[in-house]
Amino acid sequence: MTSSRLRFHHALGLAAALVFALFPVFWMVSTSLKPLGEWAAVPMLWVPRDLTLANYAPLYEVYEMNYLTARGTGLEAILQSFVIGGATTVLALAIGLLAAIGFSRYRAGSDRLAIAILAVRAVPPITLAIPALFLFTSVGLRDTYIGVILVHTAFAVPFSFWMLKSFIDEVPPAIEEAGMMDGMSRLRAHLTVTVPMIRGGLAVTGLFIFILTWNEFLLTMTLSDKVIVTVPLYLHHHTGVYGVQAALASAAALPIVLFGFLIQKHLARAFTLGAIKR
Repeated sequence: MTSSRLRFHHALGLAAALVFALFPVFWMVSTSLKPLGEWAAVPMLWVPRDLTLANYAPLYEVYEMNYLTARGTGLEAILQSFVIGGATTVLALAIGLLAAIGFSRYRAGSDRLAIAILAVRAVPPITLAIPALFLFTSVGLRDTYIGVILVHTAFAVPFSFWMLKSFIDEVPPAIEEAGMMDGMSRLRAHLTVTVPMIRGGLAVTGLFIFILTWNEFLLTMTLSDKVIVTVPLYLHHHTGVYGVQAALASAAALPIVLFGFLIQKHLARAFTLGAIKR
């Protein structure tokens, strides 16, 4: 019988892993609270000597300096990222779910087609960003929510499809067939039987897509100009102003962390789905 007590070397390894993982977060928060003279002090200051919240001012006011002008406020950028990330996540999940059901249950297409869908993510975004820029400019969708959301959705659907397909494959088709024997249509059986059973997978996939969209810089920068300014673009406007960048990054990270905690129960279930093979 093995002991459930945590051995010293295991505890030491766990502590080292936590320090390695959390140090960037500590340094980001510490830098966000430092005044201008302490951002790049030599020797470095692990904690600020004079705490200040001035770096967080761009969250609620337009931050202007003699060499840069940020467009709007940080809160507006976070709100725009929420809109784009949320819409992209919903669209990618809907399209990816329908495609995953088609491949998993009806063998639609072939394995080559499934690989081709995933291969879209292998294409460097910059090679598609320029053609998308010309296309959306010609149809009047450049620097609009619709244009940016459509491009992000196109890149998110392959991930959505493959992740959801793996979860649907773990649900026995006999459960859906039992529902159809009770009078359900095929579509209703998929939506009322299969989808609730993979809600953990939906949560994991949604969080993954939302984080990808939240952090996307190149596509958004190419397709936007003045109207769309997401968190990565707003951080880019403050290049070299390390304290302000750290403050904005700290504020922008909170929604992702809170969202992860809210769906923690579903995440745990999704990570263990398929651990026991039929």
